Amino acid sequence: MLKIILCFCLLFCCAAVQLNRYKVYIAGFYNLENLYDTVDNPIVNDDEFTPSGDKGYNGNIYTDKLTRLATVIREIGTDYSPDGVALLGVAEIENDTVLQDLVNHSLLRQRQYRFIHYDSRDSRGVDVALLYQPKYFKPLESIPLQVMLPGKSKDAAFTRDILYVRGLLDGETVHIYVNHWPSRRGGEARSSPAREAAAATCRAHFTLIRQADPSARILVMGDLNDNPDNKSVVEVLKARGDPRKLAPDELYNPWLVLYRKGIGTLAHRDSWGLFDQILLTPSWLRRKEGLFFYRQHIHIKPYMMQKTGRYRGYPLRTWEGNSYQAGYSDHFPVFIVLLKNS
Repeated sequence: MLKIILCFCLLFCCAAVQLNRYKVYIAGFYNLENLYDTVDNPIVNDDEFTPSGDKGYNGNIYTDKLTRLATVIREIGTDYSPDGVALLGVAEIENDTVLQDLVNHSLLRQRQYRFIHYDSRDSRGVDVALLYQPKYFKPLESIPLQVMLPGKSKDAAFTRDILYVRGLLDGETVHIYVNHWPSRRGGEARSSPAREAAAATCRAHFTLIRQADPSARILVMGDLNDNPDNKSVVEVLKARGDPRKLAPDELYNPWLVLYRKGIGTLAHRDSWGLFDQILLTPSWLRRKEGLFFYRQHIHIKPYMMQKTGRYRGYPLRTWEGNSYQAGYSDHFPVFIVLLKNS
């Protein structure tokens, strides 16, 4: 797996030289693996991420975590654009305090990232958000979409909201959904209806947009906790991997081809999953009409990987149980390259 990833990264780095006549924009997604502040919030289950909690989560760990995440974010997409990622969906962030600390970090401050975030009723107190560079993207509208979980599918009464944002990317209207669907805790089969409910919530909303504008440019991104070939993605979202066979109401899933090659964004029990995905409406595939999709990538650098032992090549995660690993995240970030004739 490590050899496959390194070869993939090499191909990625060689791709940028052909794009001189285009404007280039990077849209990405990154699960930040439990980016909490150190303050106890009595209304959510964040006790372990406090100085008195089981993890001994203190200011030094928090500062180190921010630096490591900022290091990764600063590099995403820079082989294509020196300004890196223009739009970045993130998951597992506790509140706007951690977002403010992240975008104001010395490694990112020059890009002047702003963010859109709403508190959800997730029992662990984690949410999704969208970071954006205002020089490229102007938000016009945003709302949280609550996911109603089916009975007996999950223990928690609430999960993360889906963030919807409408805005202008290089003057063109784009619609963005940032997702973090319910986990597989309790087993894939038992938890699957919860992810299907999240998928249905997202699809119902963007279907209304497409009914009003069939050519709408829509991005559905997130940690779906399902792979590109799972029911929630294929049957509920109607996302397909072959761009030549897309029906007008379907989404294009460029990650299926990578997943079938054994390439993923996270690993568990010696098996790779590709939960982190960015899906697109067919309008992004029209290369002569404004912004269009060019290619997809998993952002992987050697320092982000476990270097030795049984988990060699896996993401170098932040935590192993309650032990701080001084890593980055248990997920690799993903991004897509969007082009426009200059």
